[in-house]
Amino acid sequence: MSQLESTEDKVVRGTFRSGSFDLQYSVEGHGKPAIVIGSAIYYPRTFSAELRRKLKLVFVDHRGFARSSEKAAMSEYTLDIILDDIERIREHLGLGEIAIVGHSGHGYMALEYAKKYPQHVSHAVLIGTGPSHSPAHAALTEQHWREAVCPERKAQFESDMQRLPAELAASPEKRFVTYCVRMGARSWYDHTFDASPLWENVHVNMEMFDFMWGEVFRDIDVTKGLADLDVPVFIAMGRFDYLVAPHASWEPFRPSFRDLTMRVFDRSGHTPQLEESSLFDTELLNWIAAREKTGRRYPS
Repeated sequence: MSQLESTEDKVVRGTFRSGSFDLQYSVEGHGKPAIVIGSAIYYPRTFSAELRRKLKLVFVDHRGFARSSEKAAMSEYTLDIILDDIERIREHLGLGEIAIVGHSGHGYMALEYAKKYPQHVSHAVLIGTGPSHSPAHAALTEQHWREAVCPERKAQFESDMQRLPAELAASPEKRFVTYCVRMGARSWYDHTFDASPLWENVHVNMEMFDFMWGEVFRDIDVTKGLADLDVPVFIAMGRFDYLVAPHASWEPFRPSFRDLTMRVFDRSGHTPQLEESSLFDTELLNWIAAREKTGRRYPS
């Protein structure tokens, strides 16, 4: 697993105001710009220093991770608003054509941004993202867990689940972070890995996550708009990811993509960019180079 070395001399941090939200961003590295949507605190901890030598990684908050000067209505958390925030930050930072990157549920944000603003996107990258959070895909996730998991991993999960209710009751405002940490046996190749340091000082708006993950991503149809999307898509999945539907669940959706590359990482769970950083970096950078706009149509 990658240990990120200090890159402080390459970091530019700022805050962009959108409505009542203060969206933080962190610009790190050199090269082709790639916006990583999610948390500008959490996600820099998951990508390698080596990748920053090849790409200018622009880590951007969405409203689920941003502090607000007032209590926001649910209408402030729609997917379209999130996508428009990304576009406004791209403009604010003076970025031209970008790669758009999203991990887990943020993969849907990356794909939908590419559909809405294809003129600004050269590549779309989804990491640890299943086709949806629908009941059907949730059932595939559970089947994968039942049939593919060793007893030691299941025992770790049961132990963590016994601790979860008391922790949620003690800090309900942190329930998303607490849940993510306690789902470690489903999330990481090393099922004993403690992810809590990755979440240190990360602010979460639970209303947004309850709505976006519980409703929007449950009902999302990723095929909508794909017929018109002339942007290559890269999906990175970990073989030991038991949080989302397994990589094979993407098979029925492949024909809807004009240009889709799937990579499965054998020693990763939900976060291959951290768990197998060297291999992930190589696969991603090779794919980006092969899929520049002047010559996208390469075999996977």
